[in-house]
Amino acid sequence: MYPYQYDPRFQNLFPPGGGQGFPPGGGDQGFPPQGGAQPPSSPPPAFTPTPKLGSGGPSLYAVDPGAISGCLYRYTYIWPRNGRPYWFYPTFVGRRSVAGYRWTGSFWVYAGVDVNQIREFQCV
Repeated sequence: MYPYQYDPRFQNLFPPGGGQGFPPGGGDQGFPPQGGAQPPSSPPPAFTPTPKLGSGGPSLYAVDPGAISGCLYRYTYIWPRNGRPYWFYPTFVGRRSVAGYRWTGSFWVYAGVDVNQIREFQCV
């Protein structure tokens, strides 16, 4: 059917149950993986934190997954490299990604973000 032969060296190229560092168990954007953590029962704080990096200009440093793991199950404000900042409630930290719940302004939606796309974060 395919003109290419199977090569077992590429068997683990796409690891099962999570792939890009997201938690195993699936979970499409907006829907948590089965058996995963629940969203917070209340909205995030009413205030907006002030970024510590200052002017909001470009940063040369990537966010370390080990640093953001201290924000697990805590309200966390994310300043992305592109786009508007938002409240996030992380429930999983992988090697290159963070998954959890993003506040839409009305409710929590399950989402994931690549740590390279985070300019700055602050958990409260």
